Amino acid sequence: MIAKVVIDKKREGHALGSAEIREFIEGFTRGEIPDYQMSALAMAICCRGMTERETADLTETMKNSGTCLSWEIPTADKHSTGGVGDKLSLVIQPLAAACGVSVPSLTGRGLGLTGGTADKLETIPGYSCAQTLERFQEIVKTVGVSLSVQTDDITPADKKLYALRDVTGTVASIPLIVASILSKKLAEGAHTLVFDVKCGKGAFMKTREDATGLANALVAGAKAAGRKAAALVTDMDAPLGYAVGNANEVQEALDILKCVSSLESRVLAVTDLCVEFAALMVSLEKEIKLDEARQMCREKLEKGLALGKFEEMVTAHGGDLERFERFMAKPTFKFRIQAMKSGYVTAIDAEKVARAAFMLGAGHAQAGDRIDPRAGVTLAVKVGDRVAVGAPLATLEKSTEPDGLDAAAAELYKAFQVSPTAPEAKPLILERIS
Repeated sequence: MIAKVVIDKKREGHALGSAEIREFIEGFTRGEIPDYQMSALAMAICCRGMTERETADLTETMKNSGTCLSWEIPTADKHSTGGVGDKLSLVIQPLAAACGVSVPSLTGRGLGLTGGTADKLETIPGYSCAQTLERFQEIVKTVGVSLSVQTDDITPADKKLYALRDVTGTVASIPLIVASILSKKLAEGAHTLVFDVKCGKGAFMKTREDATGLANALVAGAKAAGRKAAALVTDMDAPLGYAVGNANEVQEALDILKCVSSLESRVLAVTDLCVEFAALMVSLEKEIKLDEARQMCREKLEKGLALGKFEEMVTAHGGDLERFERFMAKPTFKFRIQAMKSGYVTAIDAEKVARAAFMLGAGHAQAGDRIDPRAGVTLAVKVGDRVAVGAPLATLEKSTEPDGLDAAAAELYKAFQVSPTAPEAKPLILERIS
């Protein structure tokens, strides 16, 4: 196969054959096709798109570039396209496991404004997301859930391609996004896949149309690969819950798992969303009605069984929740911003909140950057709340007094919009796809 012929064919808008896609990706993974030619093909795909069949072929080839797991037990996983304050996996995966559906979940680290699920979990002293595939499988079989990072054995083609996409402006392509997400999830081997496609200011997909397109493509791709699948398009204009960062998000997730009675209404809305995703996983995998699965999830959460699964998982990964509690009790630097006028909070820009947390040290500017586990933002209000002059809006937090605090505080203050009239209520779930 001549790589240039394939690049030219896609550049002209023609569909690539299955063999062409397979040979190109396999050649790139082996190092026989250079990065510049893979980058050229990625740009051609970004500009010209791919058919559903081409996307399926790309996904399959990337999946088969490494080890593929299989399970003889009921399994499901949830994937999120990423959002601000998105600590949902810390609740959803253990909750599904408590309902008898094992969850083999290879998660990721953040790159950009906020940390990823792995970054959050590793604020728990001792918790290691870097497990071998053998240990990962053992934890899933014995505990019922493991949140670990992707190993070099899983989809090396995706890992190599994503590094190029990140620096060549080809991230924003639905076929490439679908192939990247699905190849990893299919390689995990879970029988059921549920997708959380976020939409709004704090999401990768800014418009509902784009988010719905991606959700449909993910569900169609998963079903074409023989998996049960569904997706929810969810709102990401405002942060999820009150905590945005890493350790503070773990604490909020623990509060949800413990059913803390003092949880504020926005956190209760996040709890409802967690139940909905876990119920989808359980309903599809166990082939029971969604209402029945919801009730089961509520009961497991209220009885502390989901918390128990989370605790078992943390221990299996080497983590110590008692040390985490002592860590969270240590004093930190905090700075509070206040409302400068009275009215209703009509918007909290998720992207600006995330940027403020990033400026404090909560995210990675590039892979390998160290994060401050205590860096982050805790909101004091939600959209729809009435505030008076001087009322707290949010608190910035860091292990020690940061440089550039004024800039971070100014960015955070810009996230809040206060108006004379109350906003209309907006649901977290915008669309359902099955």
